[in-house]
Amino acid sequence: MVSLLASATEIVCALGFRGALVGRSHECDRPAGVESLPRVTEPRFPTDGTSYQIDQRVKAIVQEALSVYRVDAEALRHLEPDLIVTQTQCAVCAVSRDDVDLALAEWTGARPAVVSLEPNALADVHADVRRVAEALGAPARGEALVAEMTARMEAVAARAAAIGARPRVACVEWIEPLMAAGNWMPELVAMAGGESVFGEPGVHSPWIGWEDVVAADPDVLFVSPCGFDLARTRTEMGGLTGRPGWSDLRAVRAGRVALADGVAWFHRPGPRLAESVEILAEILHPGASAPTWRGRAWAWAGRGPA
Repeated sequence: MVSLLASATEIVCALGFRGALVGRSHECDRPAGVESLPRVTEPRFPTDGTSYQIDQRVKAIVQEALSVYRVDAEALRHLEPDLIVTQTQCAVCAVSRDDVDLALAEWTGARPAVVSLEPNALADVHADVRRVAEALGAPARGEALVAEMTARMEAVAARAAAIGARPRVACVEWIEPLMAAGNWMPELVAMAGGESVFGEPGVHSPWIGWEDVVAADPDVLFVSPCGFDLARTRTEMGGLTGRPGWSDLRAVRAGRVALADGVAWFHRPGPRLAESVEILAEILHPGASAPTWRGRAWAWAGRGPA
């Protein structure tokens, strides 16, 4: 099989089918070792530069009615997969079903089965795990993985509920232009003991204005740009800190601006969302438990809370 989605690769491996993978997308890099698999996709734009530059490149491609990604049809055919996993949730974030159909258009003979995932909300992530497990002929493994994820998340939610305080959180998914986190993120924030001031569960991430952030004046500002790791997120912070009124924000005054490795922990709707809830709980309720994830998955932008 070939996985064209990073979260799908993690699902396949968590289900115990790492050995069935013969190809991957350019973004599939976890768990360790999958990087050795042949890559069959690539972006049509340079991925370096600022968040503003990347946004402009993507918009230019979309405006020309082109796909944001290329699928190497010849390489895919050479691998002879019997199953391809892709997605229909966001054509900008990863290879889409349309991209796959185009790559398979000229195939003759038996074509591989195609499973398309659509993780809009947390329940959809669970459904996708079950869908992949079913396609692999192991539905019981899918149920077991969903149960494991759910148990870990519910344990965090129970501890957070016992604390009582529920800080208001602004989750930033892109810096320039500003985008808040939607889809599964408001649910994760709620489980971790917070209230997301932007974005709705199951709804695509919304564009917001800086004036919206100032008006909301959240208790916590959580910055986790899609596709950026922790180091790159830190380098992009000038796009926020230079805005008028930054120093007056409640979260900034209290030292509660958290930066996170979004590409690893928050924008891959798969098994590790259980860890994502644990990370958020650590940020929202500092001191309530040992900071297991701090320094690895997230860091304070400045001194941190007093």
